[in-house]
Amino acid sequence: MKTVLEIQTRLKELGYDPGPLDGVRGRLTINAVKRYQQAMHLTVDGIVGPNTLRSLFGGPLVSEVFSPDAMPWLDEAKRLMGTAEVAGSKNNPVIMNWAEQLDVWYPSEDTPWCGLFVAHCMASSMPDEPLPSNPLGARNWATFGDKCDIIDGAVAVFWRGSPSGWLGHVGFVTGQTTSNIEIIGGNQSDKVSIIQMPKSRLLATRWPKTALKVDRQTFGSNAQMTNGNEA
Repeated sequence: MKTVLEIQTRLKELGYDPGPLDGVRGRLTINAVKRYQQAMHLTVDGIVGPNTLRSLFGGPLVSEVFSPDAMPWLDEAKRLMGTAEVAGSKNNPVIMNWAEQLDVWYPSEDTPWCGLFVAHCMASSMPDEPLPSNPLGARNWATFGDKCDIIDGAVAVFWRGSPSGWLGHVGFVTGQTTSNIEIIGGNQSDKVSIIQMPKSRLLATRWPKTALKVDRQTFGSNAQMTNGNEA
């Protein structure tokens, strides 16, 4: 198994600059992968699947299950654990920058940002993945990508207030129990955290169309789980 940092280092060695060697699969790294794939006559998708891994490092074909690109949006979500709102009238520039990079209108942290968090994680790691026309609306993610089961990495959409209303919450599945779904998401107790959401409030689970179809294993995190209030 190769880490993102190892892939970045190898790309740089070969003359394909991935930007900072920071272990983060951002746009510069994705573009470097695409340039390498084009030069090597591989499928140009920015995803380091088994053929790209074999081309980069040699050796036998590597199973997609072990690709570090299997769920890069979860890598980004995990990296952002603990990102929180700023107390008072100011805004966290990290959160505000997500909206700027997505070119969406977002006035302040007073506006729920669970959809913004999911959009940032998807757009920064899966640049070819179509996003909802208004990614800030949690329920708009109910038609994102393809329908899937409750699996780790899936985008999960929940209702708030009423199943037939417009209020909602969205995040990424990281596990489940008989009655709850474990979610990593934004605007959960005013920060990026992991909480439990009741399955009775689930509206949809969706999988990115451009993502690898792999066996999803339990998402590991040392983050403390809470039962905080979602947006």
